[in-house]
Amino acid sequence: MRVLGIDPGLTRCGIGIVDSTGPQKLEMVGVGVIKTDPEAALEFRLLELEKEISKWINKYEPDVIAVERVFSQLNVKTAMATGQAAGVALLLAAKAGIPVVMHTPSEVKAAVTGSGRADKKQVANMVKRLLKLKEMPKPVDSTDALALAICHHWRGVGNARLATAKKKAIKKR
Repeated sequence: MRVLGIDPGLTRCGIGIVDSTGPQKLEMVGVGVIKTDPEAALEFRLLELEKEISKWINKYEPDVIAVERVFSQLNVKTAMATGQAAGVALLLAAKAGIPVVMHTPSEVKAAVTGSGRADKKQVANMVKRLLKLKEMPKPVDSTDALALAICHHWRGVGNARLATAKKKAIKKR
């Protein structure tokens, strides 16, 4: 199963592809960060995200897309920007007929480290270890995207057949 993990953000959107090559065997296929100009108008920033995420979907053809669930933050402006970026990812997944799963930050932390209260450094260290990477991907947005993909591989193993069935059903429409 190939999972595209997306850590949505308007200024920096983390993106990572992880394949499962067998039980408990994960492999990083690609990782990056999509950056938009904070001085540009919102609609052009969203268009840039759409263009770049589309490239990743077309190049890597994921079976499922895992997106961080936007949760209520103290900063409403940040929460709205994150939600708008997530909306672009959801729309692109629907257009491509790819199932989407959303995971909360606590779910991701628990799946990757064993603790839903892990800090960013603990998550990054486990991502590095689980994917057998020589160095941690930077910035942290890219590590978070890989963590989302890993989370779905582990939480979604039982749901893999369901995701495949949904994908086939969507394409038949």
